[in-house]
Amino acid sequence: MAPTTEVQARFGPSIPGTDPSAPLLAVEELRVEFRTRAGIAKAINGVSFEVNSGETLAILGESGCGKSVTAQAIMGILDTPPGFITGGQIKYRGVDVLKRSKEERRQIRANKIAMVFQDALSSLNPVFTVGFQLAELFRKHRGMTRSDGKKRAIELLDLVNIPAARQRVNDFPHQFSGGMRQRVMIAMSLALDPELLIADEPTTALDVTVQAQIMNLLADLQRERNMGLILITHDMGVVADVADRINVMYAGRIVEKAPVFDIYAKPSHPYTKALLESIPRVDLKGQQLNVIKGLPPNLTQIPVGCSFSPRCRYAQDVCKADPPPPLYPVQPGISSACHFWKEVRGDE
Repeated sequence: MAPTTEVQARFGPSIPGTDPSAPLLAVEELRVEFRTRAGIAKAINGVSFEVNSGETLAILGESGCGKSVTAQAIMGILDTPPGFITGGQIKYRGVDVLKRSKEERRQIRANKIAMVFQDALSSLNPVFTVGFQLAELFRKHRGMTRSDGKKRAIELLDLVNIPAARQRVNDFPHQFSGGMRQRVMIAMSLALDPELLIADEPTTALDVTVQAQIMNLLADLQRERNMGLILITHDMGVVADVADRINVMYAGRIVEKAPVFDIYAKPSHPYTKALLESIPRVDLKGQQLNVIKGLPPNLTQIPVGCSFSPRCRYAQDVCKADPPPPLYPVQPGISSACHFWKEVRGDE
C-alpha cells in the first residue's frame, strides 16, 4: 500500500485549499437564529474565536447562553428549520466550511473535527453493541472489513481505559455505567483521529470522582495526539486545571476572553466576576451562597444595551441605552465587553 493511501486510511482524505499555518479552527462573526412561532431567537450574535493544535479553549456560561449552539453550528448539526446560520465564517485551516460543498463539509466534520455529547446514553444506539457502532465508523469512512473494524474498536476501548475491552466490545450501551458510556463516546469521537475535539458538557450527571477521571482522560489524550480541544461547560471548577484560555458567553455573545489564570485571578467582566463569586468555597462554610439575581434575557427580546445590565451591579445609564459594548482590549490576551472593566478589575 502506498504511503499516501496509508495516511488516508488512518486520517481520511486531505482537504483541498487548507493552509497548515492557519489556525486549526477560526470562527468569525458567527450568527445563528431560531425562527419560532414566538419570534426570532437570536442565539448567537457575532461570536469570534480561534483554536490551535494542542490548545484547550473553554467556552463558559449559564444554560441558554449559546455554547452548545455554537458547537452544533461548527459541526453542521443544527436542526434546520428552526435553526439557521445567518452570518459569519467557520474556517478549518483557512477553509471556510460554510462555502464548501456538502461532501467537503462532511469530510471535514467526519475526519477533522469530532464532538463528544453530554448525554452518552441517548447518543449511543441502544440496539447495537458498542463494538458494532465503533467498527461502523471504520467501515464507512476507512473502508475496513468487519473484522478489522472490530479490532480497532477493541484498541479504542483500551485507549480510553475500559477494563476487559475484548469482552466488553460485545456489550450494549445499557450494560455500561454512566462514566464508562462517556468513555465509549470519547473513543467514538477519537476513532477517525480528528485534529479538533469539541466536548459539550462531557461530565454532566457524573459524580465528582468520575468527572475528574473523564477530564484527566481528555487531557492525556489531547497531549498524546496534539489535538485542539474546545471544552463547553457551565462549571468553572471543571475548567480550572485543563483550559489554556476561557471565553465567557452571555446571551449569545462572548463577553470576556482571557487566559485561564487571569480569569480566576482578576476577572474583567461583571458576569465573570459574579460567576466566580457564586462558586461554593470551603473558607465560607456556613455563610449564604452568592447568587446572580434575575434571569438571562429572552433571546427573542434581547435588551437594546448590554444584555447583562439588568442583573449587573456596575450598570449605569450608558449600559442600558447604548448598543452592546465591543470587546475592549484590557491587557495582551485579555478583552472584556464592558464599559466599566476597570472598575470590575479594581484598576481604578
